[in-house]
Amino acid sequence: MKLTVETGRRSFWDMAQGSLFSWVNENIFQRRTFSRFCSLLDNYNPDEGCKEVVSSEERQEQASFIEEISRTAPVKYLHKYLSSKGISENYQNFESMMTSLWFDLYGRGGTSGSSSAFEHVFVGEIKQCGEEEVSGFHNWLQFYLEEDKGRVDYHGYIFPRRRGQIPDSDTQLLTIQFEWNGILKSVSSTLVGVSPEFEIALYTLCFYMGGEDNHIQLGPYPVNIKCCRLGDKIGSAFPVADC
Repeated sequence: MKLTVETGRRSFWDMAQGSLFSWVNENIFQRRTFSRFCSLLDNYNPDEGCKEVVSSEERQEQASFIEEISRTAPVKYLHKYLSSKGISENYQNFESMMTSLWFDLYGRGGTSGSSSAFEHVFVGEIKQCGEEEVSGFHNWLQFYLEEDKGRVDYHGYIFPRRRGQIPDSDTQLLTIQFEWNGILKSVSSTLVGVSPEFEIALYTLCFYMGGEDNHIQLGPYPVNIKCCRLGDKIGSAFPVADC
């Protein structure tokens, strides 16, 4: 299967030996939330046990991203809803809360300060315990950019058990297998074509108002948004097609 992404239109055909993306309309990277999101992707060491060092420039990139997405409809809705539930009523406090939730470092793989919610969910990490494997990495933009650089080897898609059919031009929820820098991710699910602000808002809402399993309807898709906690932080968040 290959994937073409324009501005909301996708095309598929079965060619698992090739790449997932045949073409993406790169005008999307001129959108401010997209460009600020992409500027964050190279800020992390992928080794799960490696302590992260965050520069002042990287902190500014984090602040700029949160500030930018806070102007968008999905995140404004998120704030309005959380405020109605008594969570972070002040907007300035809300932005600080979002920055802390997504970018504060915590321990993973036995090393303190080695991971964050943003790194795990959107960038991806390499587990070093036992056999190496990819952990996290649930974002389509990161996949496209890494595939374009030759770092991702797409293996193919997994049939949705509920539908039992090949993805078509309207498909936006994919379950795939791939290698990243030669290391396998045996099963990974992702929402394709969505904006960074949509995913951030969705996962944040599930973290504060839901549980580990959050069964929702996204357009035509019954989806379980898995939201795993590490204390008071997001350990992982990703979509799973409900069967």
